[in-house]
Amino acid sequence: MISKATIDIVYETARVEEVIGEFVHLKRAGSNYKGLSPFSEERSPSFMVSPAKGIWKDFSSGKGGNAVAFLMEHSHFTYPEAIRYLAKKYNIEIEETEQTDQEKALTDTRESMYLVSEFAKTYFHNTLLNSEEGKAIGYSYFKERGFTNETIKKFSLGYSPESWDAFTKEALGKGYKLEFLESTGLTIPKEDRPFDRFKGRVMFPIESMSGRVLGFGGRILTNDKKAAKYLNSPESEIYHKSKVLYGIYQAKQSIAKLNNCYLVEGYTDVIQFNQSGIENVVASSGTALTPDQIRLINRLTKNITVLFDGDAAGLRASVRGIDLILEEGMNVKVCTFPDGEDPDSFAKKTSYDDLVYYLENNSKDFIQFKASLLMNEAKNDPVKKADLIRDMVGSISKIPDRIQREIYIQECSRIMDISEQVLQSTLAQLSQKEVAEVGKKQKQEQQAFEIVKNENPIAANKVDVLNRLERKIIEILLLYGNLEEEFEDVFLRTNAEGEIETVSENRNYKIYQRIYLSLQEDEVQLANPLFRAIYNDLIAFYNENESFSMEQYLMRLDVDFAQEVTDILMEDEQLVLHDWVGQNIFPKTKNETIGQEVTETILTLRWYLVGSIIEELKSSISSEPNSDNTEPLSLVMDYNILIHSFSKKLGRVMSRYY
Repeated sequence: MISKATIDIVYETARVEEVIGEFVHLKRAGSNYKGLSPFSEERSPSFMVSPAKGIWKDFSSGKGGNAVAFLMEHSHFTYPEAIRYLAKKYNIEIEETEQTDQEKALTDTRESMYLVSEFAKTYFHNTLLNSEEGKAIGYSYFKERGFTNETIKKFSLGYSPESWDAFTKEALGKGYKLEFLESTGLTIPKEDRPFDRFKGRVMFPIESMSGRVLGFGGRILTNDKKAAKYLNSPESEIYHKSKVLYGIYQAKQSIAKLNNCYLVEGYTDVIQFNQSGIENVVASSGTALTPDQIRLINRLTKNITVLFDGDAAGLRASVRGIDLILEEGMNVKVCTFPDGEDPDSFAKKTSYDDLVYYLENNSKDFIQFKASLLMNEAKNDPVKKADLIRDMVGSISKIPDRIQREIYIQECSRIMDISEQVLQSTLAQLSQKEVAEVGKKQKQEQQAFEIVKNENPIAANKVDVLNRLERKIIEILLLYGNLEEEFEDVFLRTNAEGEIETVSENRNYKIYQRIYLSLQEDEVQLANPLFRAIYNDLIAFYNENESFSMEQYLMRLDVDFAQEVTDILMEDEQLVLHDWVGQNIFPKTKNETIGQEVTETILTLRWYLVGSIIEELKSSISSEPNSDNTEPLSLVMDYNILIHSFSKKLGRVMSRYY
C-alpha cells in the first residue's frame, strides 16, 4: 500500500500541464493552456488546463480534475496505478505503508504472480523472435496470418517451445519460485518433474486495462486431436476469464475517443483489426459474454457493436449475449460478415477505408438484426412468428431506460407489422420477477416525467436561483477562503439616554470565517446536499489548516466532491477559450471586489430564504370567514421588515464600492 507521504510528494511534484502535455497538444492561453479535447472529436479547443490551480477541465464532456484524475479518465488507471505512474515519471521513490501479515501475504502473492507473468510474456516473445524453433514455427505462423513485426511487438506475441519444461527451467534459473509458476498456471505440478502448460503453442498475453499481464492464451499448431486448439490460463488470484477482455489495454483510448467498442470472439480478430487501423476492438476470448466484461466496456463507452461471422448457427447462439448488454443500459448494434468470412479474414483482405465503410453501412440496430435473423427461421409459420415476437419483446424488456423501450416497441411494431398494444400486452406476460422490475422502473420514471411535466416554472426558477447562490458560496470559499478582508458589522446597542441605536463598525475577517458566521446567524444550511457536504468539508479544512493548498485539498476529496469542485473552479476559464480580452472585452477581476461579492452573495441568499418563508406564510393564510390569521400576518410583517433591512444593507454595500 502506497504511503500517504509518497502520495503527498507526488501531488506536490506533479505539474498538471506537464502530465497532460504528454497526451494533449497544449497552447498557452494567458496564464492557462488550452487544447482539443482528448475525450471527443472537435475542431475548436474546449479543453483547459490551469497550472496555478493544478487542475484541468474539459468543457465538451464535463470531465475535470487534477493530474491523477486525468490519468484515471484518459488512460483508465486505477488510483494506485496513477500514483505509481507519476512517481516513476518524477523519479519519486515509493514508500509502502506497513500492512497486516495477512494483507502483506496477499499483496506479496499477487505481486509475485504479476512478476512471473511479466517474465513469461518477455520469455515467450524473445523465444519467438530469437530462437531457431521460435522463428521456424511461431514467427512463421504469425507471418502467414499476415501480422507485421510492429503488430507482433504491439501485442507481445510469443512462442512456448515444444520441450516439456523449457520455460519452467528458465524461470527457476532466474530465481522465480515454483509456487508462483504453478499458481499462475504457467507450470503444471508433478512430483518428479513439473512441466510447461503451454508447450509447443504460439502465445497471446492477456492484459488488464492498465497493461499488467493477467494470463495467457496459447494456440497449438499441430493436428493433435487430443489437444485443445486454444488453451487459456486457469483461474487464479489475478486471472478471472469472465472479468477480462483481450485487447482492452491496446483499445481503451480508441474506445473512449470514438465512443464505440467493436466486440469480436478471437485473439486474431482483435489483432487483424488493429493492424488494419481500427483499434477500438476487444474479444471475449472464446467465452460466453459476461456482465463483468460488459461493465468493463461500460467504463469506456455506452456503445457496443458486436461483430459476427456469417455462420447462422453461431449467430443464433451468440445473439443471447445481446440481452446482457441491454441489461447494462448500453446501446447495441450488430454487424455480420459475408458467408465464409470472419472479422480476421475480412479485415486481412480489406483496405482501411473499405473496412470502415462496410462497418458503418452494415451495422444494424439490435432489433432490426434480431428480426431479420429470426424471421428467416419463422418464415410463414404463425407459431414460430409468435415465439419470435416474444423473444424480441423479452430483449426490449431488458432495457432500463423507459424512453428507449417505448421507441423499440414502436420499431418492433413496424418491423413485425403488429400493433403496439399487442406488444405491450406481451411485455406484461413476462415472468413475475421481470414484470415487477420493469413495472417498478416504469413507475419511477413515469413519476419523474409527471413531475417535470407539471412543474411550476416559477418554482423551478427559484430552485435555480438558490442553486446558483449556493454554488457561488462554494466558489468564493475555494478561491478566497483564507484571504482577509474588511467587512462592515451592523449591530444594536443602548446609548447613554437608554435608547436603542444602530451602530456600524468595520472589522477584519477571513472570508471563510465571515461566511460561516453569516450563515450561522440565521442558522442557514445549504439546500443542495452536495454543496452542503462540500461546504462543511471546506470549513473543517480551513479550521484545521493554517494555509490552503488547492492541490492538497483536492487530493483528499472523493470522486463526486472532486468533480464538482473542479467544475466550479474552472467555470470562469471558459472566458479564455472565447478570447474576450483579444476582443477588447475585459471581465472584472474577482479579487478586486471580493469583499463586496461575499457580502452581496450572503445577503442575497438570506433575502431569498426569507422571501421563501414569506411565500409559505402567505399560502397558509386562510380566506375563510372568521379565520384567525393574526399570527401568520404578524410574521409576514416582521419578515418584510427584515427584507427591507437586507435591501438597505445591499444598497450600502453597492455604494461603498461604486
